[in-house]
Amino acid sequence: MADTIIKVDLSQSPYQNDMVHNRWHPDIPMVAWVKPGDEFIVETYDWTGGFIKNNDSADDVRDINLTIVHFLSGPIGVKGAEPGDLLVVDILDIGAKKDSEWGFNGFFSKNNGGGFLTEHYPHAQKSIWDFSGMFTRSRHVPGVKFPGLIHPGLIGCLPDPKLLKTWNDREIPFIDSQPDRIPPLGNKPFAETAHLGALKGEKKAKAAAEAARTVPPREHGGNCDIKDLSRGSRVYFPVYVPGGGLSMGDLHFSQGDGEITFCGAIEMAGWLHLRVEVLKDGVAKYGIKNPIFKPSPIKPRYDDYLIFEGISVDEQGKQHYLDVHVAYRQACLNAIEYLKKFGYSGAQAYSILGTAPVEGHISGVVDIPNACATLWLPTAIFDFDINPSSAGPSRHIDGSVQMPISPDI
Repeated sequence: MADTIIKVDLSQSPYQNDMVHNRWHPDIPMVAWVKPGDEFIVETYDWTGGFIKNNDSADDVRDINLTIVHFLSGPIGVKGAEPGDLLVVDILDIGAKKDSEWGFNGFFSKNNGGGFLTEHYPHAQKSIWDFSGMFTRSRHVPGVKFPGLIHPGLIGCLPDPKLLKTWNDREIPFIDSQPDRIPPLGNKPFAETAHLGALKGEKKAKAAAEAARTVPPREHGGNCDIKDLSRGSRVYFPVYVPGGGLSMGDLHFSQGDGEITFCGAIEMAGWLHLRVEVLKDGVAKYGIKNPIFKPSPIKPRYDDYLIFEGISVDEQGKQHYLDVHVAYRQACLNAIEYLKKFGYSGAQAYSILGTAPVEGHISGVVDIPNACATLWLPTAIFDFDINPSSAGPSRHIDGSVQMPISPDI
């Protein structure tokens, strides 16, 4: 049996747990050390540290202070790992904590976080998803059932001082170029809510002022939200500091490609069973700039999809040049409009795309001026037939069932 080297108590604030942190900084102390070849188990909070509750109100999604996230377990040092090496991480198994077999999905208020489709869904909303073995259903989104592909939305190694400076030097001026933008262009360091594990006192105060927020993916990995990074996956992370400093969290029970709802996927608390190895000088040997990985051999298998296209022309009819972000947004909006014909609200349809194992593809980036992106929606997740027919769509969803919504006060 592998030892659990990091434990979390879901009844306790993550700020009281020195084996957890919510920023990236090279001075965060290692909370445990392992050797190459070791197997171990790590427990994690959900990314909000338990702020979002299993209830029928979206007030918590509306009111959350987003500067507190993400809460990560770690960093873990691997003996012998040095800058320039590759840290090899095998995800042997992953699951929900026994005392928390549920997850949540939501949309942030446009005034507090926003998101991919915030202009269409500006108010905070939430859906709760209950787990039954490998499957999930939601009392707020009827008519769908699908298996989970549990994965860490966020996993990576600590940056060194040079890499941290690179992040701040490129991100802070970019954010400052449009300071009033909603959603903002990024998230600057914010010392007041920083939790740096066991780092305390003056050292913590100095580090908190420059520590990077965990929101975006970067060269070290981080918040990549790759749904195929599940049990059986192997990841190769560049090492920047002695020991590597592996941290992880933001577990998802299931997610559609893109995690388009932002408070996205089905967020959960859980655990990971890992094994680590070290490839000496692997960064130079293989020309690695960002992590690479081998996907899980286990995934939900569907053989029938409805595929929605989108092109790089936005909702106002404005032409964009080969913009895959705009094209994928249009594919998602097209799928939402389609699902509304079967009785779903727009919010329920949006939640399905963020939680179910839908696939997103960049289908064309050469035919100027329009990029083409596609969203692949598996038809078998529904309790009814959603394929087009001569009879037309029938309303299968009870319109009295809605997702909780909390307009801004």
